[in-house]
Amino acid sequence: MRHALFLLAAMTTLASCEMQGGEPVTRTEIGSGSESRVALRREASACEVVVFEEVPLTHCVADPQKHRISMVLADPAGTPYRSLRTYGEALGEDAAVVAFAMNGGMFEGDGSPLGYYVEQSYRLEELNRGDGTGNFYLKPNGVFFGTDGNWEIRTADSFLRNVSDRPQFGTQSGPMLVIDGQLHPEMQDDGPSQIVRNGVGIDEQGKAHFVISEAALSFGKLARYFRDELKTPNALYLDGGVSALWDPVTERLDETRNIGPLVVVTKKASQ
Repeated sequence: MRHALFLLAAMTTLASCEMQGGEPVTRTEIGSGSESRVALRREASACEVVVFEEVPLTHCVADPQKHRISMVLADPAGTPYRSLRTYGEALGEDAAVVAFAMNGGMFEGDGSPLGYYVEQSYRLEELNRGDGTGNFYLKPNGVFFGTDGNWEIRTADSFLRNVSDRPQFGTQSGPMLVIDGQLHPEMQDDGPSQIVRNGVGIDEQGKAHFVISEAALSFGKLARYFRDELKTPNALYLDGGVSALWDPVTERLDETRNIGPLVVVTKKASQ
């Protein structure tokens, strides 16, 4: 069972890319033995395990008052990280600033973004409005982007019409899960495609909610969690099968490899 040990402990307190299942969680040793690791143990995690319609999920919150969001793809030499562990190990002691990180959008076979992608205000890929097969092309797809704590999710068409300034970060993925409070029109309530999935939604207070399932679930169920429980008017699917989370506080580090862009949430200095 995916994340069996992690879920057993959590549940006792509670009462491209798509392939079935996922990789097991490894308890990370990134930064172990340092003063920063001792400090991490005193912090509260930004993530918690919840249950929605009998499916366990991990829900992580990025608060613009406390956090920054960035996209990360490759090391300074241009080599894609392709895993959360590789990225974390490259950070060294700087890993202490990470609140959590996830896979952050769909990608080509070499790890490069499939659609629009901006990192540190530099655009690597333009908006992809083409047609094709696969979840990315189940339109409307969308863009998750932001600058200086103002984070948004828009459909690709809305992004094209309304966003003229380049954001500090941006990633295109698909399909949209929730669009202006409505579920994606092509999604069944609980369709037959059931795998481990993750996505992101923005609530009316501007917080970003990242969700990764701990068991297989449908598009519709994930979308309903964003709409009905998190009250996010807009939410975007990030990926499935390869979905992965790094939460330094709980020492969770999913060992999924050969992923693409990473979305990284870091703590502001005052935190």
